[in-house]
Amino acid sequence: MTTLNDFSEPESCPATNLLKLLAGKWKPEIYRLALAGPLRFNTLLRQLPSSNKQSVAVALKELEEAGLLQKTVVKEKPLHIEYDLTERGLSLVPVFKQLENFSAK
Repeated sequence: MTTLNDFSEPESCPATNLLKLLAGKWKPEIYRLALAGPLRFNTLLRQLPSSNKQSVAVALKELEEAGLLQKTVVKEKPLHIEYDLTERGLSLVPVFKQLENFSAK
């Protein structure tokens, strides 16, 4: 089951909207893996133990709709699709690093 997330309406608290962007079973992990570079679908499936194609595909689509990931068709042999962080996705990195520093104290 998937929840529909509407990312267009502003929230009264910016942190609430940020948490909604990455809410979901695989989205935080996909975001973390995307920090290291472009992702391919089958690679993701191998890196996410106990995941399945449908749940990963839904998470990727929602991250795209939120503007955090961009999908690129690479027209080399073999033809494949890669997912990269967008500028918006990269702009969240300092926020998460600050949260990591806060939780480490």
